[in-house]
Amino acid sequence: MTYVKTIPIEFNHCDPAGIVFYPRYFEMTNSVVENFFADVLGASFAEITMRRGNGVPTVRIEASFTAPSRLGDRVEFSLNVLTIGRSSVTFRIAGAMSGEARLSADLTIVWIGTNGRAEPWPESLRTALATFKEQAA
Repeated sequence: MTYVKTIPIEFNHCDPAGIVFYPRYFEMTNSVVENFFADVLGASFAEITMRRGNGVPTVRIEASFTAPSRLGDRVEFSLNVLTIGRSSVTFRIAGAMSGEARLSADLTIVWIGTNGRAEPWPESLRTALATFKEQAA
């Protein structure tokens, strides 16, 4: 199974030439992860951070940019789970439009406890992540 989210490229994403300024892709990948948590795992970032007092920060990201995206484009982002660790998960997110790859990013996030330190995933989230990964295989 692959999670898919389409993001329209807006003026605020672009440099003066109308091309996505590459740091904005990191905001977009974060949006894809945030929506994946809400839509698939049933745990919104608002619930995790504001009500539970936990966090899921990105601790590593590696990206390749293969083609420019421009103002008005609609980039389809796909998310797959690569690995699930004790307190981390690594995703692969790919962005494409009309079959043309725009970017690929591997990013790792970590579950942070209320003490501000990495802790094991809550069982419900670990199970949901593992189920999603298995369905993709």
